[in-house]
Amino acid sequence: MENWLNKQAALVPNKTALVFENRSWSFQQLKDETGMLSGKLQNIIDKSTGRIGFLAANTPSSYLTVLALQELGVQIVLLNFRLSLFELSKQIKIANVDRVLVDDSLQTRNKELAELTEFADVRCWKLSQIKQLAKHEPHVVEEYKDDQVTTIMFTSGTTGNPHGVLQTFKNHFFSAVGSAINLGLQANDMWLCAVPIFHISGFSIMMRSLIYGMPVLLVEHFQEKQITWLLQEQPVTLMSVVPQMLKRLLESFPAGGYNQDFRCFLLGGAAIDEQTLRQCIALKLPVIQSYGMTETCSQVVALSFSDALNAVGSVGKPLFPVQLRINEKTKEIEIKAPNVVSGYLGATHIFEEKLTEDGWFKTGDVGHYDEAKFLFVEGRKGEMLISGGENIFPDEIENAYAGFPTITEFAVCGVPDDKWGEVPVGFYVGSQMISDNELIAYGSKKLARFKIPKQFVKVERLPRTASGKVKRYELAKELRQ
Repeated sequence: MENWLNKQAALVPNKTALVFENRSWSFQQLKDETGMLSGKLQNIIDKSTGRIGFLAANTPSSYLTVLALQELGVQIVLLNFRLSLFELSKQIKIANVDRVLVDDSLQTRNKELAELTEFADVRCWKLSQIKQLAKHEPHVVEEYKDDQVTTIMFTSGTTGNPHGVLQTFKNHFFSAVGSAINLGLQANDMWLCAVPIFHISGFSIMMRSLIYGMPVLLVEHFQEKQITWLLQEQPVTLMSVVPQMLKRLLESFPAGGYNQDFRCFLLGGAAIDEQTLRQCIALKLPVIQSYGMTETCSQVVALSFSDALNAVGSVGKPLFPVQLRINEKTKEIEIKAPNVVSGYLGATHIFEEKLTEDGWFKTGDVGHYDEAKFLFVEGRKGEMLISGGENIFPDEIENAYAGFPTITEFAVCGVPDDKWGEVPVGFYVGSQMISDNELIAYGSKKLARFKIPKQFVKVERLPRTASGKVKRYELAKELRQ
């Protein structure tokens, strides 16, 4: 395929490509600025291994740098700036990079990053330093090969063992195609990106922009008041959210609604609870629930808003390019699609273990169909509890407690127990302490006795990944300590 940015600059040079605060870029302007930046990045690319680490933020500088690195044919190792130096250095070592780019804005958000050079034994370059370098003639890639790895993202690490996922141009392209067929594509579409671009949820929006010729409204931080104003005053038609973001937006939903062209929220990270869903329906606020992962370059299953109440708790049906089945013995969800990646960085054997003999990818999630063939995800295999011989999925318990008054967040993990093998423990964020008896009584109305948590712990916050998933292993660790 022809270089995506060059193609859009040729097709729709004057169409808006990027909006950030009070500035906008057309596709031609994006190409021009990216070309200038590519020439300066050439200084450090010539001395690299063809792969570079990047601590990106939701800023125009990071956005342009990603595009410039793609144009140079460099594999971009996208790193999560929220990680500790120990976690970052581990990923940098796995990726085998000796240079890391750092968005200047991150220095104030994570002061530890100033020590990364010594801690991880890498050369760190601020994006402002790159702009000061001499401009060389960049070696721009004119065509993108299907199997060319363009990005490496580490899995969200809900189990504590992330893997570097090798994502190709073909993977990103078919992810965008599946999304377009599902949501439709309109001439006036604009996607608001408030999810991190170092994560697949945000990066996939960038790729859709290049493939669709669609503008992106980039937001540096998620703040519900600012986002609500943008959804009212800007011509945003689509926005990606995780459940926590959606709930916060509902709390400040304006009486007059959003702008007249707004089409829907694309919800990822976890299924929506029934109470929140009914609130969205009452407000006539379309929410498309979806299911996907880093290994599939965004969503592979989605639930239309019109089907939402008929399949509460479901993530929907597979998108057009996606084949999906459930293993009869293990109940694991298996996928075959052109947007499923080809491997893990430096861990070929681990990825091969996730493939069936006939080439389907084992997601690690357990699920089932209902009679209408809607998919229900019960939970991660590795997070399933076996208590007294009974299988328990934390997600089911968490959904049961989602409507409890005064509780804003609820999570469950399993802990060892001498009598039952494992038992569930509940962690909640709320405005006040709640007695165990009250919580047990609430749970008994919706859950079998063995599924009700044996202990409840009030916490200030739940540890989450960049995609909003709860790190249950951290909760279990804190409880042990």
